[in-house]
Amino acid sequence: MKQRVAIVDYGLCNLDSVRRAFETLGAQAFVTDLPSDLEYADRIVLPGVGAFPDAMRNLRGRGLDDALGMQVLEEGAPFLGVCLGMQLMADLGHEVEDTKGLAWLSSQVTRLVPTATDRRVPHIGWNEVRPARESPLFAGIPPSADFYFVHSFHVACAHDEDVLATTPYCGGFASAVQRDNVFGVQFHPEKSQQYGLRLLKNFLSV
Repeated sequence: MKQRVAIVDYGLCNLDSVRRAFETLGAQAFVTDLPSDLEYADRIVLPGVGAFPDAMRNLRGRGLDDALGMQVLEEGAPFLGVCLGMQLMADLGHEVEDTKGLAWLSSQVTRLVPTATDRRVPHIGWNEVRPARESPLFAGIPPSADFYFVHSFHVACAHDEDVLATTPYCGGFASAVQRDNVFGVQFHPEKSQQYGLRLLKNFLSV
């Protein structure tokens, strides 16, 4: 039976590429902005490109924050946050103005700080992702494989055990996180070719 993957639409992302990637892998992916639809999903994906305050305002305005908490934290549905979607799991975001996040991960979202003249922000393009510990999310993916990034902010975790992988840019940052059934990646797997598809396939199996 096909995995039913809910892709959450809160108005800040082009979701077609994410949906198509999961459909390529044989999943039954559907885009929704209705909290009630999340009850019928086997897995939930929260993508996003944009500003942290706008994203949280939209999630709360549509009642998606509470619905996500119910399905992910209480019911245990596997969850994947992508780019801004990963950042929204933090306690607090410092983009534009201080904004409370979903508070699923003891962390804050801060701006990338260049460490040399060739370290430009925003961080756009391919960069390596180095696993910090083993996880089924990276099964079959070589250490230091390249993934595609587009971001100016990053998640600073309070606990090292939540960091799944790092990327050596702007002094290094957490590029993947995991706590129980909750996963997050700062890069865009749907734009990262074979390794991105492999990661999404792994997510369908966790």
